[in-house]
Amino acid sequence: MEKLLLIPGPSPVHPRILAALAAPTIAHTSPEMAADMTAALEGLKTIVSSAAGEPFIIAGAGTLSMEVAILNVAGPNDRVLILSQGYFGDRMEQICRSFGIAADVLRAPWGSAIPPAALADRLGKTRYDVVSVTHVDTSTGACAPVESYGRALKDSGILYIVDGVCAAGGIDERMDEWGIDIVLTAAQKAFGAPPGLAVCVFSERAVAKRKSLPSVPAYYSDILRWLPIMKDPKKYFSTHGVNEIRAFAEAVRMLLEEGMPARIDRHRKTARAFRAALAALGFSLFTETPYLADTISVPVYPAGVDDAAFRTVLGRNGVVVAGGLAETAGKLFRLGHMGNLSREQILFAVEAVEKTLIELSYPFAPGSAVAAARAELG
Repeated sequence: MEKLLLIPGPSPVHPRILAALAAPTIAHTSPEMAADMTAALEGLKTIVSSAAGEPFIIAGAGTLSMEVAILNVAGPNDRVLILSQGYFGDRMEQICRSFGIAADVLRAPWGSAIPPAALADRLGKTRYDVVSVTHVDTSTGACAPVESYGRALKDSGILYIVDGVCAAGGIDERMDEWGIDIVLTAAQKAFGAPPGLAVCVFSERAVAKRKSLPSVPAYYSDILRWLPIMKDPKKYFSTHGVNEIRAFAEAVRMLLEEGMPARIDRHRKTARAFRAALAALGFSLFTETPYLADTISVPVYPAGVDDAAFRTVLGRNGVVVAGGLAETAGKLFRLGHMGNLSREQILFAVEAVEKTLIELSYPFAPGSAVAAARAELG
C-alpha cells in the first residue's frame, strides 16, 4: 500500500516529477542535462526573487547547503551570529564549531523565534560579519520573521544567510527586497522533488566575499569550483545527480507554472485546513501563533491519545507523520504539508486521522475534522 508521506520532508512526489526521475540516465555533461540544469538555475532566481543572484545545485543534502553557505562567506577572522529557534539552528552552530568558525547563538524557546528587537539589541553590542537564521525549523514548526531581520540588518554590512530548507518554494522569500545574501535549501521539501540535492542562491555580495577570501576549508563545497559549471553545465567539476536534477527541473517548472503568489496562497490555505481539522478534534498547536509556518504544523496530543499508538495506526491507515524531537518526543507529532499536495490528499489525510482516533476509542464527533478542512479549502 502506498502511503501519503506527511513528515517534515521528504514531501510526496508528483507523478510528473517521478516520470522525470525515471527517465534514462544521461551523461552529466550532455546538452540535455545542461538544458535541465540551466532551466532549474534560472527558475530558482525567480522563486527567491533575486535578479542577479548566483544559484548552485549540487548533489547532497540540506546539511551540505548549510556548509556551502557558511564556509564560503565566513572568513578566519569573522564572527557569526546564529538565530536559533530549534534543532536546525543549533546544527548551524555545530557546523561552525566543526570548522573553527567563531559563532555566537541567540536561542529562542522552542515554538517561538527571536524577536527582531533582540537581534537589533545584540547588533548594537557586538560586531558580527555574518548572521544566519532558519526560516522554518522543522523541529518546532516556528517560522522566523526573516523580512524584519533584514530590516534590522539593512546598511550594516553584515552578510545575511537564510536557511530556507522548509520554506523556499512554499513561503515567500525575497532576496533582493529583504537584503538576503544567501538562501540555502534542498529539493525535497516545498519544491516536492526527491531528496538528494543541495541548493543555494548567493547574492553578488556573497560571491564577492568568497572571492575576497584566499581559501576556504572545503573542496567540494567551494563555490568557486562550482561557479564555472553553473555558468556552463556542460563543463565538469564533479558528477551531477543527473536524475535528481532532471526531476528537480520538472519540480521548478511546475512551481513556475503555478506561480509563486498562487503557490504561497495555496500553502497558506492548506495549513489553515489542517489546523482547523485538528482543532475540531481537540488538538492544540505547539508553535506560538505569531510564528506558525505554512509548511508544517506541530499538533500536541489531547489527553488520552498515545503518540506511538497514534502514529502506528495512522500509518496503517495510509498516512505517515513524524514524532517530536528531544523534550517534545511523545507529546506531539510533526505534520508536513508542503510541495504539491492536492485537495484530495489533504482530505484523505484528515479522514485517516479521524479513522485512527476512532480505532483508538478517542471520543469526538465523526466527520467534524473533515468538515472543518473542507470549509477552509473551499
